[in-house]
Amino acid sequence: MCAAAAALNVEIRAEMLPADRAPLEHILRACKFFREDEILVALELIDDRLHRGKASDYHFLVAAIGDRAVGYCCYGLIACSLHSYDLYWIVVDPAIHRSGIGRKLITAGEEHVRKMGGKRVYIETSSRPLYMPTHHFYSSCGYRVEATLHEFYAPGDNKVIFSKVLE
Repeated sequence: MCAAAAALNVEIRAEMLPADRAPLEHILRACKFFREDEILVALELIDDRLHRGKASDYHFLVAAIGDRAVGYCCYGLIACSLHSYDLYWIVVDPAIHRSGIGRKLITAGEEHVRKMGGKRVYIETSSRPLYMPTHHFYSSCGYRVEATLHEFYAPGDNKVIFSKVLE
């Protein structure tokens, strides 16, 4: 575990609580990375998990300091795949970026995927310059660029697909 995350006394829990929704929405907006339509999709997945519980196709890990959610990751089995998972979202409160919480979340998510029989994890993200630190983060966690879909999101904004084979 990263020393900074340990110093913050961060707990990673596999349970999404109704009280997590508001702080996670705040974090999604505070990051200034996501358009409103993207935030609405993220909230839709959170709401699906809160309403359907374990019947949801979306799995969440929540990083919390005490009772306060400070980040999360969301992942799920890719439709029609037997062992490939998408990491849909990984978000940490920008006030505590670079504290090791993101790495702790992604590592815990990979472990959950392994336990469910997953062999590969895929992450889709933007090529905009704003996302370059995110690309470096994924690379530092062992992900590699698998593909680039040009002009996917908008003119000049490619979809970059990262992947990792889980050992």
